Formats: sequence, structure tokens, C-alpha cells
Amino acid sequence: MPDIIPIELGLTAGNGLTLWAPRWHEDGEEWEAFLGSGDDLFVFPDTAHLAAFVRTSTEHDLLDHPEWDTATRLLTDELSPDDDHRFDIVGVPDLVAEPADIWTLAELADTVAILRSLADVCDLEVVTEVLDSAEGFSVLGLGEQVFGGRVGEKLWDEIGTVVSARWDEVVDALDSIVKVPDVDADALATAQAEAQAVLAAVAAAEAAAGGGADEDRDPDLEFWEQAGIDPVEVTVGGRTGYTLRCYLDDDPLFLSRGGEILVFSTAEGLENHIADPKVRHRLSDLNFWPEIRDAVAGGDAAVVAGRENTYVLDGVAEQLAEGPEAVDSAQLDLAVELLTDAAEARGDSESVEALSSASPLGNLIGSLTDADPDRMAPAPPYDDEAAAWTVLVDRFATTLVWDPES
Repeated sequence: MPDIIPIELGLTAGNGLTLWAPRWHEDGEEWEAFLGSGDDLFVFPDTAHLAAFVRTSTEHDLLDHPEWDTATRLLTDELSPDDDHRFDIVGVPDLVAEPADIWTLAELADTVAILRSLADVCDLEVVTEVLDSAEGFSVLGLGEQVFGGRVGEKLWDEIGTVVSARWDEVVDALDSIVKVPDVDADALATAQAEAQAVLAAVAAAEAAAGGGADEDRDPDLEFWEQAGIDPVEVTVGGRTGYTLRCYLDDDPLFLSRGGEILVFSTAEGLENHIADPKVRHRLSDLNFWPEIRDAVAGGDAAVVAGRENTYVLDGVAEQLAEGPEAVDSAQLDLAVELLTDAAEARGDSESVEALSSASPLGNLIGSLTDADPDRMAPAPPYDDEAAAWTVLVDRFATTLVWDPES
């Protein structure tokens, strides 16, 4: 039977969800469709809004699809796209700036394929024109061997040239047909409650698999632990603020935009930012972000930073300058963790190396946080190490954007 597939599109206004019906045959004809009506492509901020629309609307282009009745019975978690059906349209310029390896080519091939489908179904001639203006777009599916050697490099460079010159036309064409329909309020409330119940059930199952949760554990902290995201509290430059961090394949990832970490003066300010479906940032590309957003928006999760994610950078330089006896080793250990994560996230190898054991500062830090009786402790004075620490903290502070507009 033909399928109806949830997909996510990365557009100017952020990530949006819709439905795609790949080509199917019926009555001797071939069809392909997206959830929309007339010239409009319907896009939704999260699975709850999509579910509410699917369950109640009687005016759109998928009503006659053979599997539409099945689609109306899908749960909210079943309407969340898998990783193979998330297409970052606005992110293509960044993608083609990467080497033409197997992963980059596969992601670009999938994105181009869905764009061609959108162009055909929605009559977007300019999208087809752009994709036909470089030969490389048509051979992406053949793999990296096609893009090797001098000829392959030329194909890849031509794609980059076209994207640099004309990708705004592709994005603008899609933006022009996107519509976010109103949904039935009662159906939305039901879908949001369902989404939270699914999230809670998953969290409970994972907790049970892990041997049970601590009965005295803050439920908000449990939520973030199960979600795999850390609310972070940081004090630097006399200000205290809140942001988010997670790890993908052990690589740190912050709530950030353009390499700058977004920090909010209050937990409530961060919650409002998380709950806003229009905002776009590095974490909004994660496949589980809609569930996080729904939980915060629905009041089922609040921003709370555990002790292990509370970082105080102020005062450390002065402690280092005074010497080991003045240093709070736990505070220092946490501060090093934050500075290292932030440096790795922005690709700042110089800062990472400055904190390594090979540097005088790193050697001093190691003697304070991981004492080794067989290693000779650094000798005073520690002014140079304190100065090096200050440089790293100042460098980190310049990457923070406080209380950004949504």
C-alpha cells in the first residue's frame, strides 16, 4: 500500500512538519502529494498541531489518498519524522561548504530529491530551474566516486557556485507557499496531552530499565536527564544566566546560533524561548526537540540546573593567583568542563590546548583537580597561569548572547 510519511522541512521561519505521499498508482495514473490545499503547503510547528489538523480537517489534498484513514489514527509520536525524513533546506549552503564525502552527498541527495518532489507537486518552476543548472545535482545519488578526481571536484564546485548564487530563490519559493493553518483547540489540547503522556511513558520505561529512579530526585531534573539535555547555569562577569547543552556522539552542543551561545538572565526567559515554535537555533534541528518544546510550553517541564551543571567562573582567576590553598577544586573542575565544552563546540582548538596538561595552566589545573603524588606540583608564583585563565574566560564570555530576541 502507498505510504503517507511525516517529514520535517528546515525553512526560514524554522523547522516545520508536514506530510508527504510519495508516488503511488491509482486508476492507471501516477500521483504524488503533500499535505496542503491549492497553492498552499501546510506546515506545523510540532506533532501536536499536526495531529490536531490531521484528525479534524476535511479540506486538503490528501483526503483521497488510499491510506488517509490510517493517517488520521496515528499517535503524535508516530507523526514525528525519522532521521531520514528531515530536510534542512536553509542549511544547504553550509552543507555544500563541506567536503563531498559519503555523508554530505547522501544528505544533499535526499534534500534535492524532496525539493524536486515539492517543485513538481507545487509547480515551483524556479526550484527545478536551479536544480537543473548544475549537472552535479542529478548525479548525487551515485555516491562519492562520481565526485572524486578533477572532474568530480568540478561537479562539486559547480553545485557550490549555484547554491551560493541562487539558493535564496529556492528558499523564497518554498517560503511563499508555506501556510500554518489554524487547528481545532480541543483537538490540539488532546494531542498535546497525548504527546506528554508518550514522553512520560518513554521516560518511565528508560528509568525502569536503568534500575529505577531516586524517589527524592527533582522531577524536572529527571525530565532533562531522560531527554539527554542539560539546563546549564553559568555565572561570569558578574551575571548569572541559563542555557542548554547536550552531547551528540560525545561532542558538546549548546543552545546557540551562528556559533554564539544564547543565555537568558532568568530560567523563565529560557523557558519562553524554548516554548516559542518560531525560533531557530542549533538544538531545534534535533529530532526530539518538538517533544522538549511541547513539554516546556505545556508547563510539564521547567528549567532547573543540577549542581553538576552549575558553573561559577567568577573568582577562579583570583584563586589561582593566590595559590593552591585558595582554590575551590570542585568549582575549578566544573569551570574547566564548561570552558572545554564551549571551545570544542565552536571549534576553538587553541582554547582546548590551553587547558590541556601540556600547558602551564593545564598542569596547574591538573595538580589541583587530579592530584598525583608522583607528579611535581607547579611552583609559585601563579600570575601567568591566572592571566592565561582570564584570557580563556574572556574569550568564552564574548561568545555569549544575553537575552536574545526570539
